[in-house]
Amino acid sequence: MSRLFALAENYPNLKANESVRALMEELTSTENKIGFARQYYNDVATRFNTAQNVFPDNLIAQAFKFQPVELYEITEPAEREVPKVDLNVRPQ
Repeated sequence: MSRLFALAENYPNLKANESVRALMEELTSTENKIGFARQYYNDVATRFNTAQNVFPDNLIAQAFKFQPVELYEITEPAEREVPKVDLNVRPQ
C-alpha cells in the first residue's frame, strides 16, 4: 500500500484521478477487512483452545475428541510481501 501511495504522491495527475482514488480506498478497505477477519479468527480459536482445558468444557472436549486449532500466522516471508500494482497505461 505504501508503494501505491508513494507512486500517487509523485504523480499529482494520477492522484487526482477519481478511479485511482477509488482504487486506493478499496485496497485500504480490503486490507483492513482482512486484518480484522484474521484477528477475529485468532480470537475465536484462542477461546476454543482455552475452553478445551477448563472444567467442565474439557469433559465435553474429551468426549467428542476435540483438537486444538492453529492460529492464523504467516510463517513464510514471501507471503508478507506487498503485492505490486502497475498503473502504467498501455496502448491497446
